[in-house]
Amino acid sequence: MKIAILSSIAWRTPPRKYGPWEQVASNITEGMVEKGLDVTLFASGDSITKGKLVSACEKPYAENPDIDPKVAECLHISKLMEQADQFDLIHNNFDFLPLSYSRLIKTPMLTTIHGFSSPKIIPVYKKYNNSGFYVSISNSDRSRELDYIATVYNGINANDFILNQEPNDYLLYFGRIHPHKGTYESIQIAKKTKRKLIISGLIQDHEYFEDRVKPLINNDDIVYVGNSGPEERNRLLGSAYALLHPVSFDEPFGLSVVEAMMCGTPVIAFNRGSMPELIMDGKTGFLVNTTEEASQMVDNIQLINRKYCRDWAVSNFSMEKMVDGYLKTYKQILNT
Repeated sequence: MKIAILSSIAWRTPPRKYGPWEQVASNITEGMVEKGLDVTLFASGDSITKGKLVSACEKPYAENPDIDPKVAECLHISKLMEQADQFDLIHNNFDFLPLSYSRLIKTPMLTTIHGFSSPKIIPVYKKYNNSGFYVSISNSDRSRELDYIATVYNGINANDFILNQEPNDYLLYFGRIHPHKGTYESIQIAKKTKRKLIISGLIQDHEYFEDRVKPLINNDDIVYVGNSGPEERNRLLGSAYALLHPVSFDEPFGLSVVEAMMCGTPVIAFNRGSMPELIMDGKTGFLVNTTEEASQMVDNIQLINRKYCRDWAVSNFSMEKMVDGYLKTYKQILNT
């Protein structure tokens, strides 16, 4: 089975720091290589893989201001599509634009929908609904207007995360700094519980950061440590008393939630989107609706078994389980 995996080129695959789509594409690629498949990864030229690497641009466009993102995307996608007949299946992890090529090639295309950035993109998915194959990353993130061949939860490498049963007493916010992700709300929860909060993440909305977050950072009880890489991520997540995830949108998945539980760290999250699918309420964390409820649950974190958090994450969100889910889907497509 010859598989082409199309990753995003905003960041390296796997990413140096932030880059959830690139991380998932990397995990799929490396997992399929371990299964013995002939895998070619289409990603930026500095990407790392045990499979074959093909690239149209040497550096990710988010790391090089001289690169026009749209030009890079066009060159990237066409690089694969012009050699599509060399593969048995294309696994698209790069949103809706590659779908526009799908009726021009004979190779079947599986698209993992990593969330909908806007309802305005759904018409593209609808157009190719009958000729392509869609996978959702959570049951909650399915559009009623589309058909899906499967739901496959994102999977992470358990070996990259170490169980820590003796955490520190700080709370952690880990993710994009954006109003949808609840950075400000996390600060309010920390203030109400009189606990230290460490904030780590890419500043995606600079106005929000300057207006709502930065004025409250004092390097005492509210600390911003920047955008953390893999080693720092493991330390921060594993040593945290709890991860705060007070999202104000219907989160399609939430890698940081799974990564925290993989370290044994419970999660307090707003009950939206995929959170009920990721978190066992009362077992691996708590699902709440307000900052007040979240603050009350902080005292109950001591009731959570951190080893159980790790076991739950490994059982449901490992790289191996994700790869098995996709391999089953590949075979289903190729046998139709």
